Amino acid sequence: MDKIRQKLKDLPTQSGVYIMKSATNQILYVGKARNLKNRVHQYFSNSANKTEKTVKLVSHIDDFDYIITTNEIEALVLENTLIKKHKPPYNILLKDDKSYPFVKIDVKRDFPKVEVVRKLKNDGAKYFGPYMQGITSKDILELVESAFCLRSCSHDFSRLPKNHRPCLNFHIKRCLAPCDGRCTKEQYAKQIEEVISFLSGNDKKIANLLQEKMNAAAENEDFELAIFYRRKLEILDKLVRRQITALPKDFDIDIFAIASNGLNTVVSILFVRGGKLVGGDKQVVNDLSPNDEVVLSNFILAYYDKVNYIASEIVIASEIDECDLLREYLTQKKGIKVNIILPHQGIRRQLADMALNNAGDYLEKSLSIKEREDNMTVGAIIQLQEYLGLPDMPIRMECYDISHVQGTDKVASMVVFNNGQPDKAHYRKFKMKYALGNDDFAGLREALTRRIDELVAAKDESFACRPDLLVIDGGKGQLGSVVEILREKGVDDIAVIGLAKREEEVFLPDKSQPVILPRNSYALKVLQRIRDEAHRFAITFHRSLRQKRQTHSKLLAIDGVGEKRVKALFDAFKNLENIKNASVEDLLLVKEIDRRSAENIFRHFHPDTDGQ
Repeated sequence: MDKIRQKLKDLPTQSGVYIMKSATNQILYVGKARNLKNRVHQYFSNSANKTEKTVKLVSHIDDFDYIITTNEIEALVLENTLIKKHKPPYNILLKDDKSYPFVKIDVKRDFPKVEVVRKLKNDGAKYFGPYMQGITSKDILELVESAFCLRSCSHDFSRLPKNHRPCLNFHIKRCLAPCDGRCTKEQYAKQIEEVISFLSGNDKKIANLLQEKMNAAAENEDFELAIFYRRKLEILDKLVRRQITALPKDFDIDIFAIASNGLNTVVSILFVRGGKLVGGDKQVVNDLSPNDEVVLSNFILAYYDKVNYIASEIVIASEIDECDLLREYLTQKKGIKVNIILPHQGIRRQLADMALNNAGDYLEKSLSIKEREDNMTVGAIIQLQEYLGLPDMPIRMECYDISHVQGTDKVASMVVFNNGQPDKAHYRKFKMKYALGNDDFAGLREALTRRIDELVAAKDESFACRPDLLVIDGGKGQLGSVVEILREKGVDDIAVIGLAKREEEVFLPDKSQPVILPRNSYALKVLQRIRDEAHRFAITFHRSLRQKRQTHSKLLAIDGVGEKRVKALFDAFKNLENIKNASVEDLLLVKEIDRRSAENIFRHFHPDTDGQ
């Protein structure tokens, strides 16, 4: 603590980023500050305002570093970069599965379709949403498809055969059939303009269209179709009733509120799109900042970095840390001005209070859920470090498994847990190149050797990350093999353990007796989860390879079809079922397929036809 006190005295007053570290130099938390001296002092002061979470973080801090930046924006960007790189256990890390549904229209295309996506890209397309809770993106898409005559297919019109005919949607008047040249670009573009107008908040046109279609269906005594349009009108009415009359129709607003009890924290978000309240979300957050103002500011930053869509106006229910700085950063990111407003009255205050009530309600209901999540994740890795005497907290854990049938289609899996949770973006898989046959030891040796070789020179994001702990499915033999590889490669400072399945014994290098973890401990549960996940991932990859090999064998049996043509067929049609259903003309659209091969393929799957 004397070391920290001395460093506190020497802290500069400039802006920058501070990095909290454990006794083993492991990064625990990264934060930004307009004034480094003032901010870092908050953690180690005797202030009664510190939350239980902050006290918990400080108890693990053995040292800290800092980086001075030229301005606050630079500090904010650097903080964000370091959090992504190191994934500290006490920073806000939004869950990977938190991707919201948006409606996308790629206006750059001649005949765009309206589709639902979960990832926003800076590609010039128009995005609307997110939609959830009562009015979903599926509801919006069905409204559009029932009122406007647009394509729903993904055909590349330039590659369609000359004898192509429009699909059923054209005949039931649900598509203008641009694929067949039955409408001009201008006619189609007019429909797209009306869809964009509807998604921007103008409902009258679509209401009239649906009403006309319902009446026409009723007059023709097509009562099933009339009921279909009536249901769409009911959904539209539900959406219209969410119109916030005090707001303009073209307004997009995100509303954020935070609720905390000192130990657990919840952030609630509401979405207003086209002047309508279209949904919301609530998340329990784990960020050990000195106060809620910093937590909410950090959450907003992390949220917009993940969803890649920034509303023109952000409403906050309470003060946030360095609001002007966040506003400037988001304005730069969006390219146009972003307003951040703390309202005190009017409709915006009502929305802020609604978000605040949601956050408070969820906080009360989520306490036991949050406690269990903490125990299963960060709590589990802290416990694991203590039980096994590991030098570092195992923030990044990697586990490997081998899968094959009698030595064929042999593969290995690499599964990664960060902070006790699966990090599927970092999973990797290996096809065995050398360790063929039934020898699992050889397979494990090859997988680990290839992985460690990639550690320094890797361009791959996952391979470039150094693991804190390697978990090997097996006992002393498997563990000894891995330890030998680490020594050969000069990385024997990476912690490694073996988990024997039968008795769930944990083997450590250079220790003759295994460690028996308590059966109900979270430390054992996290090891079992990563072991089982590695097994599942390996088997899934093995089965896909085996199925692909068997499928390829069926195609290779066809006269005139070799490996190159098999690959081209799968690139074009994606799976065997589509290849089976393809006509000769469809097959000829594949560049590598000539007419003789196309006819042979077709006859192979349709022996009772004449090849057309």
